Amino acid sequence: MNPSLPAAASTTSAAVLPPALDGLDPAWSRLVEAPDSEGARRTWHVLDNLSRLEQSGSEPIGTILCVHGNPTWSYLWRGLLSAATEQAQAGGDVWRVVAVDQLDMGFSERTGSPRGLPQRVRDLDALTTALGLDGPVVTLGHDWGGVVSLGWAVDHPERLLAATVLNTAVHQPESDPIPALLRLTLQGPVLGRATVSTPGFLATTLALARPALSREVRDGFMAPYLRADRRGGIGAFVADIPVDETHPSHAELDRIAEGLRSLTVPALALWGPRDPIFSDRYLDDLMDRLPQLDVHRFEGAGHMIAEEVDYAGAVLTWLADLTAERAAEPVDGAAASVPAPGAAAPTATAAWTTAPLWQNLEDLRDSDDTVLVEMAPSSGAGPRTVSWRLLSRRVDEIAAGLLTLGVRPGDRVSLLVPPGADLTAVLYACVRIGAVVVVADAGLGLRGLTRAVRGARPSYVIGALPGLSAARALGWPGVKISTTVLPSPTARALGVTRSLLDVAALGARALEGTTLAELAPVPSPEDTAAVLFTSGSTGPAKGVVYAHGQLSAVRDALAERYGIGPGSGLVAGFAPFALLGPALGARSVTPDMDVTSPSTLTAQATAAAVAAADATTLFLSPAAIANVVATSGDLTDEDRAALARVQTFLSAGAPVSGSLLAAAESLMPAATAHTPYGMTEGLLLTDVTADEIRAAEASGGRGVCVGRPVVTATVRVVALDEQGRATGELGDTPDVTGEIVVAAPHVKDRYDRLWLTERASRRVDGPPAPEGQRWHRTGDVGHLDADGRLWVEGRLAHVVVTADGVVTPVAPEQAAESSSLVARAGVVGVGPVGTQQLVAVVETVERTRRPGLAPHDVADDVRARVSEPLAAVLVVPDLPTDVRHNSKIDRSRLAAWAEDVLSGGRMTTP
Repeated sequence: MNPSLPAAASTTSAAVLPPALDGLDPAWSRLVEAPDSEGARRTWHVLDNLSRLEQSGSEPIGTILCVHGNPTWSYLWRGLLSAATEQAQAGGDVWRVVAVDQLDMGFSERTGSPRGLPQRVRDLDALTTALGLDGPVVTLGHDWGGVVSLGWAVDHPERLLAATVLNTAVHQPESDPIPALLRLTLQGPVLGRATVSTPGFLATTLALARPALSREVRDGFMAPYLRADRRGGIGAFVADIPVDETHPSHAELDRIAEGLRSLTVPALALWGPRDPIFSDRYLDDLMDRLPQLDVHRFEGAGHMIAEEVDYAGAVLTWLADLTAERAAEPVDGAAASVPAPGAAAPTATAAWTTAPLWQNLEDLRDSDDTVLVEMAPSSGAGPRTVSWRLLSRRVDEIAAGLLTLGVRPGDRVSLLVPPGADLTAVLYACVRIGAVVVVADAGLGLRGLTRAVRGARPSYVIGALPGLSAARALGWPGVKISTTVLPSPTARALGVTRSLLDVAALGARALEGTTLAELAPVPSPEDTAAVLFTSGSTGPAKGVVYAHGQLSAVRDALAERYGIGPGSGLVAGFAPFALLGPALGARSVTPDMDVTSPSTLTAQATAAAVAAADATTLFLSPAAIANVVATSGDLTDEDRAALARVQTFLSAGAPVSGSLLAAAESLMPAATAHTPYGMTEGLLLTDVTADEIRAAEASGGRGVCVGRPVVTATVRVVALDEQGRATGELGDTPDVTGEIVVAAPHVKDRYDRLWLTERASRRVDGPPAPEGQRWHRTGDVGHLDADGRLWVEGRLAHVVVTADGVVTPVAPEQAAESSSLVARAGVVGVGPVGTQQLVAVVETVERTRRPGLAPHDVADDVRARVSEPLAAVLVVPDLPTDVRHNSKIDRSRLAAWAEDVLSGGRMTTP
């Protein structure tokens, strides 16, 4: 017995059945006798849904073996037992679920002696033998139960169908201390007091759940541990954490960790990133050991993930897909009807069908023509001009320097650098050597940026001073490299090891007598190239993964549609397109603006950027356009002459009103105005000109016309049902409103570590996508008209279901905005789905100073223009919008606010 544990930890007692507890079916509980790892007869308590399955005549296709951690018990898995049983009774896949109470834990026997990790793995083997679990078996573990379950998996590959885990760890890096909560508990006399003498450790663990557990659920977890003599296993479990290589369980932990590398079965990790015990670094380790691991990170969830999210639904969904895939596999010339353990099929290496993203840097490396212009460089006076020759050399040097520092293909490199020459050089250097660039817009705000960077888990962070300061303060992972040479004290304080100048110098030495092509093979088009984060305007920002071939296809789509290529000039007030300038072979210029706030771009800054690059193409966000128009009175004759040379004007990211387009056209009379439709997941899908928009508006269509699909894109719609859900079949029938679904060679590869989100985005009922492509459900709603044009009517999450039917928000918003008294409108639903009431929330032309009910003249005019009945018309100084575009109305936030104030809450600003 560990001397830090009190005598109560050595108490013995028999296994018993649990009392009636919330969510626990008494029919699941059973006591099972079997020899333990030393051969002594022991009695386990387990939860097992087999009797319920037999009652309904269901035959299991396999067993899910669930192992709890410390200080929980099999009660943790009650949701899976219930969900699996209900699924079987409803005619779905039949899974037997066996949830074990480890010895000395839950309601199993108290043996009176501590059990180390080797004993617990062998104990589980003895129990599964007694239960006759011959396979196929899916292991599922949480916390230290994850290690025990994976130990069983490593020892029984012949019985194993799949391995699944919630937050757990199989390896503790020598450079990192064990988690603070466990480190504190392990200290001397604290161990016994915190874990055995008092319920402190148990209470603290349960308190990690967000939202807080109900009293009934908390009582359920506490039930086996009400007295000190019942908590000995909790203390012994904590004491068994291998803090160093001298610990008795260290060798077993190493054996399991290394054994995972030999597992070839499918694997799944469901993860709560807010876990103070098992952080994302342990997820990274699992992904390294199990390359086939499917991952879904539930933002906002933490250590008690099983109590915070629908993990049971996720596990059963994943297994349903696995079963379907196995059933479709040929076995001796026939389809397999029962899933069987086996390795995942290897993927073929694709060949380049188009030029790599950096091809123009190779072709123009000896050219002194301009490739980049920075109007407001971070250091020195602007503008700063960069030639193809200089950029190509600097890309090679940085690439070779990164290789020298140890950056390898697949390593993630977070770029916290403002748009400009530095960001461009680093990005092309990374993609050239196969490193994965992680680009998260500073417009996400500090919290959103932190969530994005931590979630992507980069190995390296290259940043300017503001980004590096945030990285240090908030503990972002990765080796830090600064864009400028910092004073030594500053570099040490920020954890910066190198500057870009240092990296380039290392690269220059590495390139002496050789070339980058000899140092670094060209990545495959199917290799991951980038993780680009969404704006976060419809929920937490998602990492969108692009392969090299898909990024090249983005370039090709832009070049084909807008004729951008070598010799042309491009002003990009939207960062993603600024980075594509060299890929297109164009001169690109970043205007003088705060990229985190597009509305800071002025008309004069735009004209100066156009003149500096002799640009014929201009790309701005709607918010930027609005401010350019608003500040156009400051333009000089020279400025106006520069803008008059623009031939193509693009704006995307949010709808652009006809009046705003007309005002912009008056500043660029020679330009054809386009408003392409796209998103981070697919940057160019349809396109429409201003003239086409005006013609479409005259036709009286509902929503915003975004034109026809570009040459390589396919657009379809999944019809909405009466509850506003996109449940119909994929189709292109005119005037059917539904979720917009797209496919193109330049649509994303996948979402990063969001398996459930990716699955939902791909699944459609209908014909397959064109060869080599996949469908992507956009989350937007709209319809195709008889001429093949796409009309966007809002977001699927913002559809309102009234007693009279489904209402999409854009059409009533447009009607409200047709009032001369209204500057902008958001239309949302309040109340239960099916009887929701429509509420219009507007910004008035004469800006109101505080939120409230709209003045009578505004309310009357809006009601007269909107065809649907409105329960209320409210005014606000400013509608809540996303940060990146300053344009997309956050209707979810607006709806929650409207419901609160109309229910008697305080009239605050949304």
